[in-house]
Amino acid sequence: MRFSTFSGAAVVLIALSSAASATTFTFDQAPFAGADVRNIPGRQIVGGEEFISFSTTSDVFSLESTVFNVGSDVNFANDPVSGLPQSANVIVLETLDNDNNPLTPFGAGQAADLIASRITTPGPGFFIYFNQSLNLPRLVYSTDLSSNTADLQILARMLNLSGAEGQNALPNFTAANFEITTTTPEPASLLLLLSALAVRCAILWFMRGHA
Repeated sequence: MRFSTFSGAAVVLIALSSAASATTFTFDQAPFAGADVRNIPGRQIVGGEEFISFSTTSDVFSLESTVFNVGSDVNFANDPVSGLPQSANVIVLETLDNDNNPLTPFGAGQAADLIASRITTPGPGFFIYFNQSLNLPRLVYSTDLSSNTADLQILARMLNLSGAEGQNALPNFTAANFEITTTTPEPASLLLLLSALAVRCAILWFMRGHA
């Protein structure tokens, strides 16, 4: 019985330790900040991404809906290009090479083109692909997953998932690794809003009383 009790406690401690070690990587800054990307013809690919270590078993990408102009729900797909659905806003692309030109190192632009060949519902979104030159996966934001001219912002590269380990990790990404959040007003901003509403209500009340 003592051994059984200790084992149960050990399991709980291990579970709590795993939960505590989970990391949330938050992206809530407007893409292309400081660059006049949207007014330049053709696709623009902006780097400057974060260098991170990511665990598919516990970590989460938290993406802010307002700055990226996406909905509140994660519509997730993880497949080779041939298996992608017509609609999704978070995609893990398991295709590892450029099917159209194998001599070209597979980068964000080639991955976005393959995704656009399958997605028919216009809209911004995110995708993870494996960069052949860097030999690791990267998280990318696209202004329109259905367009082969959409501008791209590289958000993160996963340094710990390099080489064959990184390629084999792609199928392990699930919808649980992503969340789309909406930032609530800060307390000061909320108080300001409530004060403005109170003043407006007082003015309306006064006007009705003296009409």
